[in-house]
Amino acid sequence: MTRIVIVSARVGAGHDGAAYALADRLTGHDVEVLDFLDLLPGSLGRRLCGFYHRQLEVVPRSWDWTLAALGTAWGAGLARRAASLACRRLGTALGGAGLAVSTYPLATHALADLRARRTLAAPLAVYLTDPAVHRLCVHPAADLHIAQNHSAAEEARALGAPQVAVAAPLVRPRFRPPADAERGEARKAFGLPGRGRLALVVAGSWGVGDVRETTADVAASGVAVPVVVCGRNSALREHLTAAGHRHVFGWVEDMPRLLHAVDAVVQNAGGLTTSEALASGVPVVTYRCLPGHGRANAAVLDRIGLVPWLHGRGELAAALRTARPIESPAPAADTSTLLEKLMELA
Repeated sequence: MTRIVIVSARVGAGHDGAAYALADRLTGHDVEVLDFLDLLPGSLGRRLCGFYHRQLEVVPRSWDWTLAALGTAWGAGLARRAASLACRRLGTALGGAGLAVSTYPLATHALADLRARRTLAAPLAVYLTDPAVHRLCVHPAADLHIAQNHSAAEEARALGAPQVAVAAPLVRPRFRPPADAERGEARKAFGLPGRGRLALVVAGSWGVGDVRETTADVAASGVAVPVVVCGRNSALREHLTAAGHRHVFGWVEDMPRLLHAVDAVVQNAGGLTTSEALASGVPVVTYRCLPGHGRANAAVLDRIGLVPWLHGRGELAAALRTARPIESPAPAADTSTLLEKLMELA
């Protein structure tokens, strides 16, 4: 039995989603998932997460500038210094690990720092959670980078990743196409109309971006009824409910079942929910995407023909009108390549 330590972060839900989906599949091993933010000194992790959340809420366009800055030598150096603040606690937590896996960029740099100090002797693998790859996500000291698609793999290699594997996105096995009876049962469970087209509007676990405008555009299309997941954004949920939208939810525990109920997903970031929807056979479109990583992901997903990036209400209405279930979605559990590569390292 190998001790495997996966280091994630509660920044949104994508990093944790990948970490726990991987942990579920590493059966027969001693697997622990750590939150990088908890390894930073004092309250720094909580404040860092809060700052990022507030930035996306108040000045989302600044995330373009932030990512551009982090792509420079100066910005990357600052990020590495911040990551090193977690090294003392991380080194202690890694004790006896036979394999370390990172799903969060700052965790990747902290783990690489520990390897340079010879505190971490175990192999290091990096799981790239986004379809687009930022420079900060790649480290030449990692033994393996795992990409969701061939475009991301090429980007990672160009940024200096020595070995890259391509594997189906990490989502939990319950994200699969529904049987015929499950569709009606899912709609009933969530109090949704039994007939007619439903479009699920999602904006990550924090419910950030132009969600109000997107919801209004879906409703105005006359093609589909919007079903909105606001995550932990209670103010957004209250606003949409007050505006007369009938199917508005906060944090949803049973996302597999909700995806079984809808005909399309309208998203703005290209993250975890996109992978979950595609694995469930539900077509996805990008609309009013977030700056920074949202636009980068939208461009890649559109270019590789997986998720169209829509511009304007007319394109949204047309896409919702023609949306059909994906006949042969990539199976969520088809991670054999990934697991084989990881076990070769361990």
